[in-house]
Amino acid sequence: MRIGTVREIKRHEYRVGLTPSCVRAFVGQGHKVLVEEGCGMAAGFANEEYVAAGGQVMADRRRLYDACDMIVKVKEPQPQEFDLFHPGQILYAYLHLAADAHLLEGLMRRGVHAVAYETIEENGRLPCLQPMSAIAGRMSVQEGARQLEKPCRGRGILLGGVPGVRPGRVTILGGGVVGANACRIALGMGADVTVLDIDAARMEYLEGLFDMRVTVLYNNPSNLETALAQSDLLIGAVLVPAARTPVLVRREHLGRMKKGAVIVDVAVDQGGCVETTRPTTHDDPVFEVDGIIHYCVANMPGAVPLTSTLALTGATLPYGLLIAAHGLEEACRRSLPLRRGLNIYRGKCANARVAQALNQPCSPPETCLNLE
Repeated sequence: MRIGTVREIKRHEYRVGLTPSCVRAFVGQGHKVLVEEGCGMAAGFANEEYVAAGGQVMADRRRLYDACDMIVKVKEPQPQEFDLFHPGQILYAYLHLAADAHLLEGLMRRGVHAVAYETIEENGRLPCLQPMSAIAGRMSVQEGARQLEKPCRGRGILLGGVPGVRPGRVTILGGGVVGANACRIALGMGADVTVLDIDAARMEYLEGLFDMRVTVLYNNPSNLETALAQSDLLIGAVLVPAARTPVLVRREHLGRMKKGAVIVDVAVDQGGCVETTRPTTHDDPVFEVDGIIHYCVANMPGAVPLTSTLALTGATLPYGLLIAAHGLEEACRRSLPLRRGLNIYRGKCANARVAQALNQPCSPPETCLNLE
């Protein structure tokens, strides 16, 4: 198979879909890898490293797309990239389609076969999403702590406090991978941390994991309103795989929060769990609504591209090699996790949750791949 990886053009996205090590793995199995010139530079990978790994570096992006059977990216294609794809071409990347009808329609119109990292599911885990969730969770506290500083228009709170002064209060909505990693960093900084969730087993796990140093509460209206009133930093860490994130914090809730408090909505790429969320970028990351600072960068791990590229490609490479070895259809027949990652096939939406979120008909993989 001919595999291509390209430079990301989304604002401040510095990650890359394949490292030189990944290229070596594909080439070692007899595949050809085309690499857009300079695509790995921001993440620390030079053109020469890709050539040494057996890849072919190309300057002409159009020719690269035309020549490849599969394109491996990090983030979803931007509108100006839609026309680069050709019918039957495989796209392997983060897509988050449930929050982007225009992207779904654009890829279906081009006849792309799209596999989304975030919906590959194995043994109840999302292996290709988990490493980026861990990074985003850790960064959420780091970024939130900075936005609480007065020069950033925050409350002027030091999360860890000092002897004689109460530490800052952090509320985390959701105790999954993002929430657990946010909790780890917030506790490490000395903050007073509360996690709200609806899964009793997960809450028990978090309490044990952090040796009862975190307050774990059921996410019900009463606990949510109390936590919002006390919070200096609120982190949105809610995830429903492949679906649009439910909105838990409404605009009217902001009036209960302290002026200058900060919201970091990590769920922004799936629509956000805060009603007032809208996507921002690393060069303009925050906005204010009703006196509350919102940090809603949709590609937070893109700010640490070397760490995040290595973590991401370690998870995505095995599934990519499976597709290359057997073709998409046979790979999906052999692998249930990969089958769950199939979001678009032959111009139709193949993921039920995406279809439901965007009011689209669904042609599930079992049907379109004749597995029934």
